[in-house]
Amino acid sequence: MPPSLPSLRQELAIVAGPRLADGQPSWTLHDPARNLYFQLDWPSFEMLSRWNLRDPRAVLAEINGNTALQLDGDALDGLLAFLRDQHLLQPGDGTAAAMAAMRNRQRGNWHQWLLHNYLFFRIPLLRPDAWLTWLQPRLAFLFSATFRSLTVGAGVLGLTGVYREWDHFSATLMDTLSWNGALLYGCAIVFAKTCHEMGHALTAKRYGCRVPTMGLAFLVMWPVAYTDTNEVWKLANRGQRLEVASAGIVTELCIAVWATLAWTWLPEGGPRQVAFLLSTTTWITTLVINASPFMRFDGYYMLSDFLGLPNLHGRAFALARWDLRERLFAFGEPVPEAFPRRLHAGLIVFAWAVWIYRLVLFLGIAALVYHFFIKAVGIVLFAVEMGWFVALPVWREVQAWRARSPQVRRSRRARRSALLAALLVFSLFLPWPDRVSTSGLLQPQTRQALYAPAYARLDALPAPNGQAVQPGQPLLRLSSPELDLRADEAGTRQHLLAWQSAASGLDAASRKDWLVLNDQLAFANAEQAAVGTDLQRYRPAALHAGVMVDVDPDLRPGEWLKNHEYLGALVAPGKWHVVAYVDEEAVRRIALGDRALFIADGMAGPALRLSVASIDRDASRTLGEHELASLFGGDVLVREKNGTLYPEHAVYRVVLGADEPLPATTPSWRGRVAIAGQWEVPAMRFLRYAASVAWREAGF
Repeated sequence: MPPSLPSLRQELAIVAGPRLADGQPSWTLHDPARNLYFQLDWPSFEMLSRWNLRDPRAVLAEINGNTALQLDGDALDGLLAFLRDQHLLQPGDGTAAAMAAMRNRQRGNWHQWLLHNYLFFRIPLLRPDAWLTWLQPRLAFLFSATFRSLTVGAGVLGLTGVYREWDHFSATLMDTLSWNGALLYGCAIVFAKTCHEMGHALTAKRYGCRVPTMGLAFLVMWPVAYTDTNEVWKLANRGQRLEVASAGIVTELCIAVWATLAWTWLPEGGPRQVAFLLSTTTWITTLVINASPFMRFDGYYMLSDFLGLPNLHGRAFALARWDLRERLFAFGEPVPEAFPRRLHAGLIVFAWAVWIYRLVLFLGIAALVYHFFIKAVGIVLFAVEMGWFVALPVWREVQAWRARSPQVRRSRRARRSALLAALLVFSLFLPWPDRVSTSGLLQPQTRQALYAPAYARLDALPAPNGQAVQPGQPLLRLSSPELDLRADEAGTRQHLLAWQSAASGLDAASRKDWLVLNDQLAFANAEQAAVGTDLQRYRPAALHAGVMVDVDPDLRPGEWLKNHEYLGALVAPGKWHVVAYVDEEAVRRIALGDRALFIADGMAGPALRLSVASIDRDASRTLGEHELASLFGGDVLVREKNGTLYPEHAVYRVVLGADEPLPATTPSWRGRVAIAGQWEVPAMRFLRYAASVAWREAGF
């Protein structure tokens, strides 16, 4: 504790603030030179209000004697350190050199400046305070209860209209997924975000706050509109702060509500398309981006004001780091802040959620930066992103552990944590049993499917379901007037040419045409054979013994059939098999004879034990079993072109034989297949993938 207190800067101001979460009053300290605000608790306010006494002992004595507080020198030292760190004290004589050195350390060198300004910088575009003062009274009706009620009614009517025309609404959404639609969406986003910032500014102005600037902030080169509403920290009413923080989201929701209602009422044309773009854009960007509390967007400030916890991220992070250290090492350090039990646990969970969210987000941003720029620059920027947002926070925490190394060595829990970490790392490099899971199709090994040829009429019914059929037995009889006409014409032509060829040897005049007639007769014989082959398609016979299945009971003689219409199948008794497709990474982990299990979808079909019977050596170019495609509920990602399904990734066809026979009348089933593959080291899969990506990206 110093012998006398240094002087405070004269331009500082203190105003009353809202009550804190624990019920104690608060005050707000304003630094007008930097336009910064600091929240003061009751002890800090009492000490600052008596700062002119200059004697630390006199300050503490007056507080302890005239208030319910009982403070000691540590409290005053802590406040003094805060004031010094935040440059709220008047500089003393001869301190200019020290302050300049500290300022230079804060600025850092040129590459640190470039790093900070690349990650985040602001460009002020407007100084709107004067015209906001003129505009706010003229738009006061937007804050009225009448407008609020009308907006709620419009929302109900608009959502009802969208529900009734949902097919049209969703089809319009798909139609806008184009380059022209992306440009229109960009214009809609600019308009919505401009209104968003105006909502913040007008609401702040309504409560008497000054709005010095509006402009663009760039977060990792991504433009984000901003409005300087720092003066809302002067507001003592927490509800008013919450209104300013939520004004942007409320504004966008109002735009979405009225645009949705306009879409349901407007006729087809340009205005309706504009209303559709505004409704979808504002709904999505508001709920997904602005309402998120994981970044310092509106949702964060709304949650912070709702809980009454300024600097919510920093306080939650400090609490989560303390909790992590205590769980790992049991240092016995005091908790950074005392909160109620449920809030304490909630803040820790919230901090971890923010860390995980930011890890995923920054990894995505780093990947986009890498692919957006040329490769040489992209590698540097990718390294900067990963180092600043991921590696640096981890390194700082490790450094905090190293600073407590004597306590770590004495801690029994630290030894237990080290043992668990070693076991975890060791387990990642031990082979583990692996299962290859995919979708499969259960079907008989021998199956003769019956399909109707073109222009076919049913003359005789096929064998009914469940009837046994012997090899060579006719399965059904079809006819086709066009084919019958071709057969008659071919037979007549063959008979006529045969007679002419035989008679040409008796007539000297036609003997010269004998070779031509023989060629025509050979062509007629070939045509007759082709007609006979086509006729066999209309008289299918059993190729093997089996049982008829899948015969439509509604078939009647005399009906005309569609081309390729499925009429049934002849299934041979015996073993069945399951056809599955596995990707390139999984196929190397399975081998012939590996055990597997098949469970039908919905648990309604059989559950079978299988063994791998065959594995294709080459990737399948097309998917023959359409039931296994993702388009129809399977696992294989495909694209469809002219009725043919092409896998999006390399997949290999695997056939698994069933260990026990099934009745021939068993229908085909799609289900899940789990193959007991070879044991694998878990870490090797990640290392192999990382090596392949590095090798792929290594070329310039």
